[in-house]
Amino acid sequence: MRAISTFLGATILGMAGLASAASAQDRPDQQAYLGLYKQLVETNTTLSSGSCTTAAAQIGARLKAAGYADQDITYFAVPDHPKDGGLVAVLKGSDAKAKPILLLAHLDVVEAKRADWVRDPFTLIDEGGYYYGRGTVDDKAMAAVWADSMIRFKAEGYHPKRTIKLALTCGEETTFAFNGAEWLSKNKRELIDAEFALNEGGGGRYGPDGKPQLIALQVGEKAAQNYTFETTNPGGHSSQPVPDNAIYQLADALKAVQGYEFPIKFTETTRAFFSMVALGSPAPLRTGITALLANPQDAAADKVVSSDKMMHSTLRTTCVATMVSAGHAENALPQRATANVNCRIFPGETVEGTLAKLQELAGPKVKVTANPPIRPTAIPPALDPKVVGPVKAVAAKHFPGLPLLPLMSTGATDGVFLEAVGIPVYGVPGFFLDNDGNGMHGLNERMRKDSLYQGRDYLFDLVKTFAG
Repeated sequence: MRAISTFLGATILGMAGLASAASAQDRPDQQAYLGLYKQLVETNTTLSSGSCTTAAAQIGARLKAAGYADQDITYFAVPDHPKDGGLVAVLKGSDAKAKPILLLAHLDVVEAKRADWVRDPFTLIDEGGYYYGRGTVDDKAMAAVWADSMIRFKAEGYHPKRTIKLALTCGEETTFAFNGAEWLSKNKRELIDAEFALNEGGGGRYGPDGKPQLIALQVGEKAAQNYTFETTNPGGHSSQPVPDNAIYQLADALKAVQGYEFPIKFTETTRAFFSMVALGSPAPLRTGITALLANPQDAAADKVVSSDKMMHSTLRTTCVATMVSAGHAENALPQRATANVNCRIFPGETVEGTLAKLQELAGPKVKVTANPPIRPTAIPPALDPKVVGPVKAVAAKHFPGLPLLPLMSTGATDGVFLEAVGIPVYGVPGFFLDNDGNGMHGLNERMRKDSLYQGRDYLFDLVKTFAG
């Protein structure tokens, strides 16, 4: 999951009629949700020592207790990754012609070292208006809401017009882990078939005064891909250096990557995003955005807009060196030098095309390879009124006066795997975060309590609106 960039509050602030909704947080249904959320947060689902399979079984048991039959719940895992399992649950709709909707969330969380945290990361702690714990935001808040919604639908005898599917998966947070969303897309496409999926990636932002500033709908994302730069050399004694040096060759290649800007491109979503951001921006930025929308090759405008790192990344593919390893002895010329270059590839651009450009930049003495796993090409979903309309209409009831901003994620979610097989994925709003991202992927992750319950109510109503 990726938080909304810090610049958005400043650029959109003038457009928002700031609103703040209170939540009692003591309704019986909220207490039931808190029990599910607490159990999920307190179940360790890290790759190193946790189990998504256990978490999926716990949620499955709750679904069964709510009245779901065995045939409504499918557990999945593979023999070589028994702890990385997940589940798919189905609430059948009344209209066989209406395509289902899919609720997607991941159960796994980023590693959390107890010695570094102020509080136990796997104990849900209620303190100062927040719930603390690993996964309280990313992504167990949404996973718990989706599971809780399915339980509430069954409890109140709700019969949707279109089928609602729930997919809870593992492996989103770790590149080399077994990825449940990818596995379902490739092996059980019919199980998750849907007109579209609702996922993480959207959200809302609090301002410095603690009031909501805006909400965002994620429509598309970049594809994350790592590349290895490698150069080798016979080496020799360091007392007799020669120009042909593996470290220097690698350094030259990395400097070439640093100095290269991939061309600016727009999707339907990013064009709408920049158009809306321009409206609330100060004159220099507004002028620069307007110029780029008219002419993506305007270098002067690019310089102005790209001074913000999030805007820079939203405009293009980006590649950056993240790890370097070289040499074998202090007194020897290096025989090998390698680096990892992490790229975030703009929708529609390919892993192979990016590789070709990187190899061109690196030159003939440095070999560039794409590292497995190879991500699919990112396919941007449409700004479909059938999706955007309900998101906006339900938000107007729950978060009145706030603008809805469509955005493309510069990070990555599991949506890329579903979009590759024809299921559009939308990161829906609901949860509001502070400027610092609430500790996601870092220390002392936390979720504001009122945001949790308000987001739960919004998402529950949104699913009902879509399902009919």
